[in-house]
Amino acid sequence: MSALKKYQNKKIAIYGMGITGHSAALALRKLKAKIYCWDDNKNVRQKTKNLNFKVKKFWLDKSPVNKIIISPGIDIRKCKINNYLKKNIKKIITDLDLFFELNKEIPLISITGTNGKSTTCKIIEKILKVAKFNVKTLGNIGNPILFSNKYGKKNVLIFEISSYQLEYSKPFRSRHAAILNISPDHLDRHKNIKNYMKIKSKIFFKQKNSDYSYINSENKYSKPIKKIIKIKKIKSKLVNIKRSNCNFFLNKINNNYFKSKGNIENLSFAYKMAKNLKIKDKIIVEAINKFKGLPHRQEIIYSSKKLLCINDSKATSFEASFQSLSNFNNIYWIVGGLPKYKDSFYFKNIKKNIVKAYIIGKNISFFKKKIKKNIEYKISKNIKNALDDISRDLKLNSNITNTILLSPAAASFDQFNNFENRGNYFKSLIKKKFKKR
Repeated sequence: MSALKKYQNKKIAIYGMGITGHSAALALRKLKAKIYCWDDNKNVRQKTKNLNFKVKKFWLDKSPVNKIIISPGIDIRKCKINNYLKKNIKKIITDLDLFFELNKEIPLISITGTNGKSTTCKIIEKILKVAKFNVKTLGNIGNPILFSNKYGKKNVLIFEISSYQLEYSKPFRSRHAAILNISPDHLDRHKNIKNYMKIKSKIFFKQKNSDYSYINSENKYSKPIKKIIKIKKIKSKLVNIKRSNCNFFLNKINNNYFKSKGNIENLSFAYKMAKNLKIKDKIIVEAINKFKGLPHRQEIIYSSKKLLCINDSKATSFEASFQSLSNFNNIYWIVGGLPKYKDSFYFKNIKKNIVKAYIIGKNISFFKKKIKKNIEYKISKNIKNALDDISRDLKLNSNITNTILLSPAAASFDQFNNFENRGNYFKSLIKKKFKKR
């Protein structure tokens, strides 16, 4: 049955009318479905009405809906209509599922994991573009996947996918699917690491014999994930990824971005996918040498013989910050914000790299407790104060290169709208402070 016939005149409810819900409504309108929209936010409901979509409390309707599309940010266990959604759990699908039903012939590459998703997507995109593929990246890193539906069989689409999207997805399938790494994250929603791993593993469940699944064999959670997918009897070819997969051609790469362990790990996934897509090493090396890292991810924003300034605002957990703390030396570390639920800090192998920490944000006590027994610290409260404190502490006359590192190990919402806003503010302060040097 075609998607048009499947959805035409069917009653489809959309719960959550943010950017994802809006894109789903537009796609369903083209399929001539009967759309009923709802958002718990009154202002969002008014915007939805202004776009000529029907706003209705669909859960009170005597005539049942056929499908419910739920936005990724909604936790059905905690939302206002949780009882209704639990009773109708089999009807729930996501924008991923709807996209797949509309585009079953398009080769999809899907990337999930805790850290490095956006960077890996962009590395793969760069390789494919240099190899002359017609490629586009969507999902968390770009536009919602349903905002455009004008793709042909010659397209290759790369999706960055979060655990929130995977949690309620059902028939979604990718030709190439990867779990980059796992560390405790979003446990306030998923409750424990076991549930988190199960949800991430769903990216492999609908694959076929001709598909490839990629997993980080060096990650400590890879064994339990392999047990999950063995029980589910996945059909795809399982590819084990190690950083050493790229060792043989790292000397051919002239790009400082790939000197860190984290980015070599990301490259290892991209390389294996590229080889399975029959791309030659020469093209891969050419693409990697042209690749420019994404903003706010170990982004060097000032460099001299005596000082490096690094914007790593995207690091919203300690595991993410650990990568930067491992890669640099003589670090003056700006840390703090809204900590991740049950986040753990460990300094055994990186303590020597850190000169001092400068705690910012509104959760001072949390970070003080995590840091005080391990490294010297100062309570700075905000980024501007932290930079002033660092300026007083810096010893630029020494023969070593010092590093000012913004890697907060926390979300930004206590002081900023998002991590981009936080990173850009840091960059503007660094530009003012060091522009004359």
